[in-house]
Amino acid sequence: MLRRSVILLCATLALAACGAVPGGTSRNPQPLPRPVAVSEEARMCLTGLSEAGSRFSPVPDRYDAPGCAVTGAVQLAAVRGDRTHLGVSNIAAVECGTAATFAAWARFGVDRAARQILGSPIARIETMGAYSCRNVAGTGRRSAHARGEAIDVAAFVLEDGRRISVLDHWAGGSGKEREFLRVVHESACKRFGTVLGPAYNAAHRDHLHVEIGGGNFCR
Repeated sequence: MLRRSVILLCATLALAACGAVPGGTSRNPQPLPRPVAVSEEARMCLTGLSEAGSRFSPVPDRYDAPGCAVTGAVQLAAVRGDRTHLGVSNIAAVECGTAATFAAWARFGVDRAARQILGSPIARIETMGAYSCRNVAGTGRRSAHARGEAIDVAAFVLEDGRRISVLDHWAGGSGKEREFLRVVHESACKRFGTVLGPAYNAAHRDHLHVEIGGGNFCR
């Protein structure tokens, strides 16, 4: 009889323990993350971006203010080069089509130019970001950044450790460094609708603004 009582008590305690975690606190199951909903057009873009070898994560659509919204966006971590992946910094949200154009430019226009002109492939492209709810400087018109359709590129880090920045090397670098920056600027003009650099105005002295829309404007 005693043995049967002990067995029943142990079973009762075991069942009670199923609803508890160590330390005596109740278990509160956390909801699973909700998947990011994407349109069919965005889905096709994401598939192409993945097939091109880019490393990214889809991000939820954002609607922050009138004229400030980004849909079908990704957080871009790396793009494919000819030999290896090229790291990409500071792109938390960029429209997928812009990311795809950027990835192609990085591989065919930037990495190859670095190897041909500077003798070293690219390890990382440093940016100042993509999506940002703001106007074009000095106007009341929304920037392409407000749609996640533009990226500001600040510098290129080579595998041999050299860092070629727009600010320091557009005018002040060696002949090869200046040539490299002008070649990648020109190649961007062939892929993006708008490209702005130090030759445009002082606001762009430290970066290349590459924008998927905007017609055909290269400065």
